[in-house]
Amino acid sequence: MSLCSRFDDVAVVEMARTPWADLGGALAGVSPIDLGIHAGRAVLARAGVDPASVDCVLAGSMAQASFDAYLLPRHIGLYSGVPQSVPALAVQRICGTGLELLRQAGEHLRDGVRRVLCVGSESMSRNPIAAYEHRGGFRLGAPVGFKDFLWEALYDPAAGVDMIGTAENLAREYGLDRAEVDAWALRSHQRALAAQAAGWFDAEIAAVCSETFDAEDCLPRGISLPRGISRVERDSRPRATDAEALARLRAVHDGGVQTAGNSCAVVDGAAAALVCRYSDCVEAPLARLLMATVVGVPPRTMGIGPAPAIRLLLERSGLRLAQIDRFEINEAQAAQVLAVARALELDPERLNVHGGSIALGHPLAATGLRLVQTLARQLRHDNLRYGIAAACIGGGQGMALLIENPHFTA
Repeated sequence: MSLCSRFDDVAVVEMARTPWADLGGALAGVSPIDLGIHAGRAVLARAGVDPASVDCVLAGSMAQASFDAYLLPRHIGLYSGVPQSVPALAVQRICGTGLELLRQAGEHLRDGVRRVLCVGSESMSRNPIAAYEHRGGFRLGAPVGFKDFLWEALYDPAAGVDMIGTAENLAREYGLDRAEVDAWALRSHQRALAAQAAGWFDAEIAAVCSETFDAEDCLPRGISLPRGISRVERDSRPRATDAEALARLRAVHDGGVQTAGNSCAVVDGAAAALVCRYSDCVEAPLARLLMATVVGVPPRTMGIGPAPAIRLLLERSGLRLAQIDRFEINEAQAAQVLAVARALELDPERLNVHGGSIALGHPLAATGLRLVQTLARQLRHDNLRYGIAAACIGGGQGMALLIENPHFTA
């Protein structure tokens, strides 16, 4: 059974994110907790909201990228200035975590909560080299057996393939060739670079500097950037490329279409949103959250998940595809997002108009919030009414959110 949540009085007041930084780059040494604290503080400051008025903290992160990972939601709340009496909850729906944070915030508002701080944070650089079978010690001569969590987590034993392999399954099913897949990746890079050059992303980003975070009755913690780096203020991943350069890259799987150049970039980053009742807003918020859907799909073709999730949104909302002005669909792989677009017969000019995760990167738990932030800003900038943000989810799920521009004038 699919999940559909309808909201009549939910507003996304404000959003903020860190820059997305390359794997092993400027933010590689920063705990996801500290990235999340930075984003949480930034969104509260942008909204002009006293942290003491927050009633609930929801936060998500995938890999355990620091030894205090269990405490991530609680510490993000405390060091963002939220009172100690306010509870915090960990949320996890893999690549859909950022979207799930907003869905659960809407559910909490229906239960009487008035303000929710949502934070998704991910340090891909700090994914551990791990072993799960050595608690009892080592046998004489036995191999150590440590593996790269960041790489091994891509494999789905239920599907018998990794995430790239699920995109290859979709490429075969939808008749996508290498040239078409590379062309979409080139489009993503070109559009992201153009948006970055025009300053489009500047309004989303809360620049990161070395800083100390204090909280009531807690020891200080903070961010320490590498020597020689005083400030990180731009996404580092978008880069100039061309069709010839992309075509030269070797496919991950022999005979396949997916390469390092047409798959999502691996980056570090965090994003945050403040959610409250629309009826409590004195001024028009960034967006109204109208509906969220979650569906299951076969693990071997997990990347198609956004298609049925979006269909369910349209069915339950009564809207037609033509009424949705913009779509932000996570680009896990180019073949995956093209398969979704083909399945829905989407107009590509309404899809990921400022580039996507192939160019910008995909810090797992934070991406859904970036999708919504970028989408809401597009709707407001272009005086459009409805937008859908969606993502595929490892293991075989899809999730989609329907938002409305409260500033729209017909």
